[in-house]
Amino acid sequence: MQTIMMLLSFQPATDTILLGAGCFWCVEAMFKKLKGVISVESGYSGGEMENPSYRDVCSGETGHAEVVKVVYDPAVLSVEQLLEIFFAVHNPTTLNRQGPDVGTQYRSAIYYSNEAQLEAIQQVMSRIEEAQLFKDPIVTEVAPIKNFYKAEDYHTDYFELHGNEPYCQMVIRPKMTRFKEKFRSLLEGI
Repeated sequence: MQTIMMLLSFQPATDTILLGAGCFWCVEAMFKKLKGVISVESGYSGGEMENPSYRDVCSGETGHAEVVKVVYDPAVLSVEQLLEIFFAVHNPTTLNRQGPDVGTQYRSAIYYSNEAQLEAIQQVMSRIEEAQLFKDPIVTEVAPIKNFYKAEDYHTDYFELHGNEPYCQMVIRPKMTRFKEKFRSLLEGI
């Protein structure tokens, strides 16, 4: 009985990071596929308004960005790997814009939960800039997590549930295809 109780109480060590890389439908769909990711939840962070709605955030007046809350097992997927994927799947050099999505809510942002994550963010960004992977400078906002508000339920699994809608077909599906090709070895179930 004691062995069973120990097995039931065992939880892998997890860490949490919030990532803003444009529309959270795209980011959620990609990060949910990674080995070591325990959960991905779409929401809003970085602003001042409490409990904002999607409509509030889209107004540009809340200060919030669309983000995904990624809970992961660092023994399986390191924060450095998460960050390298983050910088590869969006353009961190465009201020308040990702492709057709324009507004402060679509800004590139990383909200970290501890100093080890901050050090990793600084190291990964330095490597990217030294390698000159982008023509323009990185404008990603980096700050500690100060809030997170879960998005409305209809945003959850949006791509999986609405993959045939025009936005999903034109914007998300091509990103997912490139993501799966580039990160195949890190994907769950492949």
